[in-house]
Amino acid sequence: MGKIICITGASSGIGLSSALKFAKEGWTVYAGTRNLERDQERYSEVPHLKFVELEVTEPDSIQRVIDQIEQEQGRLDVLFCNAGFGYLRALGQAPIEDIHRVFDTNVYGVMHTIRAALPLLRKTGYGHIVATSSVGGLVGQPMNEIYCASKFALEGLLESMATYYKPQFNIDISLLEPGAIATEFNNTVLGHVANTGGILEDEYKPILDAYRATFLERNTEPQTADSVAEVMWDLVQMETKPLRIRTSEQAEKFVSRKVSTDPTGLEGVLSTRKIQLNM
Repeated sequence: MGKIICITGASSGIGLSSALKFAKEGWTVYAGTRNLERDQERYSEVPHLKFVELEVTEPDSIQRVIDQIEQEQGRLDVLFCNAGFGYLRALGQAPIEDIHRVFDTNVYGVMHTIRAALPLLRKTGYGHIVATSSVGGLVGQPMNEIYCASKFALEGLLESMATYYKPQFNIDISLLEPGAIATEFNNTVLGHVANTGGILEDEYKPILDAYRATFLERNTEPQTADSVAEVMWDLVQMETKPLRIRTSEQAEKFVSRKVSTDPTGLEGVLSTRKIQLNM
């Protein structure tokens, strides 16, 4: 019997690459998108791939998809909470509406999705919940405090659930932690900056300039979404699922050290204190 996966945020980037990978491997994929007609047309020839209209900030939308999966399949093997919203503004610059939008997607959206899917996963008798976090969920970064805060919250949420979901419900919990990714996600973030006044000429600009310079110095080519999808595939095949998995050597090196308190991001950008990786 083929396995079933539901992926949120599957219209592009990591979500789309993962949807195509799992469908290629014979899994039935319910791929959540806000562009249903477009994606159905683009990928109509891909076997096992079912695009479904899904908005993680609307619990009713998620519940309709979970109900559809239960009616059509009767079970769910993997829930991949991948939908995310990037943001590049300092707290002192950000409108409160933007802050709410980041948390509505990155934190509450995951909560809504897991709450909706949990009864079906428990009915199935086993399962695996994976959420796309980030190195920004472990390492705070200048001008990224709002995004990082949302990913820190996500890390705390899933780490806490991992303490009892496996023994109580036979459901594994994992956090997928990429570094820099070459996807439309980054273009969307930069597009939002451009559409809201661009890089502002204010007291935060020197900090952002310094951070961007050091970021470019220590980063090579961004990881592709397809390579992250391969990590996701390997993850679900593991007999013992880890709580956290980095998706590249670059991401692993980045989170092996903590950002220093130097506000410019120039001196001592990274300390050498190790992070505990697994529970």
